[in-house]
Amino acid sequence: MPSRNSKDVWIRPLLILCCAGAWCLLALPSRAAGPGLAPAPQSPRAAGLQARLAKILAGPEARRADWGILVADETSGETLYELHANRFFTPASNAKLFTVALALADLGPGFRWRTTLETSGRLDPEGTLEGNLVLVGRGDPNLSNRVFPFGGHVQVDGPPDKVIADLVDQLAARGVKRIAGDVVADDTYFTYDRYPPGWSISDLATTDGAPVSALVLDDNNLKIDVTPGIGIGAPASLEALPWGGYYQLRDHVLTVRRGLDAQLSVSRQLDSLDVAVTGQLAVGSPAQQLYLPIEQPSRYIAGLLRYLLSQRGITVDGGIRTEHLLPDQTPPRPAVRQVLAQHESPTLAEAVRYLMKVSQNLHAECLLRTVAHERTGAGSLENGLAVEREFLAQLGLADEVTLSDGSGLSRYDLATPQAVVSLLRYAARQSWSSVFLDALPVAGRDGTLEDRMRGTPAAGRVFAKTGTLLHDNALSGYATTLGGRRVVFSIFANNTPPRAKFDPLLDRVAEAIVEGSGRGPKGAPTTGRRR
Repeated sequence: MPSRNSKDVWIRPLLILCCAGAWCLLALPSRAAGPGLAPAPQSPRAAGLQARLAKILAGPEARRADWGILVADETSGETLYELHANRFFTPASNAKLFTVALALADLGPGFRWRTTLETSGRLDPEGTLEGNLVLVGRGDPNLSNRVFPFGGHVQVDGPPDKVIADLVDQLAARGVKRIAGDVVADDTYFTYDRYPPGWSISDLATTDGAPVSALVLDDNNLKIDVTPGIGIGAPASLEALPWGGYYQLRDHVLTVRRGLDAQLSVSRQLDSLDVAVTGQLAVGSPAQQLYLPIEQPSRYIAGLLRYLLSQRGITVDGGIRTEHLLPDQTPPRPAVRQVLAQHESPTLAEAVRYLMKVSQNLHAECLLRTVAHERTGAGSLENGLAVEREFLAQLGLADEVTLSDGSGLSRYDLATPQAVVSLLRYAARQSWSSVFLDALPVAGRDGTLEDRMRGTPAAGRVFAKTGTLLHDNALSGYATTLGGRRVVFSIFANNTPPRAKFDPLLDRVAEAIVEGSGRGPKGAPTTGRRR
């Protein structure tokens, strides 16, 4: 955190008291109530929370950001604390709360994606497929070696291309020995629109900004293992997974003497197949991993599929190609093809648990477009956002949220704390509420909150979605107070200064909510798991 300057250190106690008093006035709850929220009470149990938060927000670092906070009783909607709850803020990954709630409401927790190998040709008795082999993607975000059910920490089994290899094995088991046509990757289940508006160009070079596609292999990321050479001055060796044959790797990594720190970077121009790996790695040191988003995932997967076919002795006479649906095109009628092999995904309930725990952007985008396709027949971002606006209107939140993507990576996204709290209270009353709750990171235990609020009363009591962009932070979810009260909350800190670390301040707010929100209304349940 930035250090205090001399003015901060020698400020008069009277000024500190005045500043804290001013923040107390700002932090007092307004009388206006949003959809589904009761007016803020002037009660002793709310006063304790107000005092705690006023002290946190009066700090010199906290004053440098724009804050929006709302805390309410989960059952009654009674407002316990409110600060700028009706103002718009950049939600960052808190936008995923809306996407996941929409998907669970629209598709149901038991929904599964299906990925298939198909053909409109004929398989002759000698094992020749007279026609093209088509890999049809339908938005499954978990074509990988990831182990499900997800236990809070990532576990893998087998190589990253495990699912595609299994499809090829199914094909070989049917006696296919030769493909007389092309290998085709069909991603028309989604429109070909890889990057939502509002994503930064710097995002596209990182795994956070992996391109959206109806065919997603290992999160559309390429892992490059860098191993030092056998002696000082020798070049390092590079290995790309799931498959390196698509890219031209340029090795500019030198092996240096022991004791020197690893310095590695990977770079590539947009849509280029030339990847440069540069830097240094000490002799005898373990391999290091670099990650790069695959910008043309469907074409990459088509190449990988042909490679895996050849590995199993299945020859391909033709080339590789892709089938896209451009945003201005009308979806074609479903092709009449025979299914030769298929893979069924984990359930949506399992998929959202992984998505929310690790805050996976690409997976959230897949959910939004899957809802669009299942509802409208075209898996476009535009259709997904339209369906989401209908969903928000039904909740009375149409004027409280404006989203440009499903993940929250877009800088165009806006939401009010009031809207988030209303959504959370809505989710708590649905048949899929336990799925939604179990998907959220738990303070001090797992996901993006595993290392936050450890050793505090909030550990194990706060179930919340994090959100982080360069100058914006968010934390929204559910908490059980020390008095047994069940509350919902939304915390936004926007326009934070460069290099400032605001997560600890948001954590302090969450801890204060746990410690100072009092007991629930008389007769209300205070213990036990949520329904």
